[in-house]
Amino acid sequence: MRAGVLGIVSAALVAGGFGLHSLPAEAACSDKPSPGVDWTRCDKEKLILRDKDLTGGKFERTDLSRSDLTGSRLDGAMLYRADIAKTRFREASLKDADLTKAEGDRAVFAGADLSGASIMKADLSRVDFTGAMMAGANLSKAQLGRAKLSDADLTGTNLVFAYLARVDLRGADLSGADMTGAYTLLAHIEGVDFTDVQGVTQDQMNLACGDANTLLPEGLQRPENWPCGVEE
Repeated sequence: MRAGVLGIVSAALVAGGFGLHSLPAEAACSDKPSPGVDWTRCDKEKLILRDKDLTGGKFERTDLSRSDLTGSRLDGAMLYRADIAKTRFREASLKDADLTKAEGDRAVFAGADLSGASIMKADLSRVDFTGAMMAGANLSKAQLGRAKLSDADLTGTNLVFAYLARVDLRGADLSGADMTGAYTLLAHIEGVDFTDVQGVTQDQMNLACGDANTLLPEGLQRPENWPCGVEE
């Protein structure tokens, strides 16, 4: 009787479109790097993945620490809570990628394209974003202490409540960015133009380190402590 019941249930599942083939596929950590690869929660530490096409890949909570993804394509990739500490993304493309809450101490994104990427609440302390394209990226509440953002394209970026202590913003384009509530202790802003940046306050400028070439929004005063010595 029991075998008969099981047979009926199995037939019903198949007839209803609930066969085994329809069950959610699990990440295959042994899959080769390719567009759309699913390495969710996989250990991919210290891999050489230069110039790979990983467009739309799934790397949620994946350990990519110390790996080399120089020149690779990760447009639209999911890197939510991924471990990217000391990972190299130099000249890589991560347009519209999701790096929300990623852990990336000392990662390298120099020259990378992060346009439209979500980097909310990510811990990217001491990360190198030199010359990176980050137009329209969402960096709200990101931890960017001591990060290098020199010569980066930060036009229209969301830096609301971002931690920017001791960051290097020299040469960066912040046109249309929003820095409401951002913490700027000893940030290098020498020569930076803030005239078109939203949310900039006198307190933020007082905490930061600018110079005679730093352009302030209307109504703000150049602090008397500029230029200031900065502890590296």
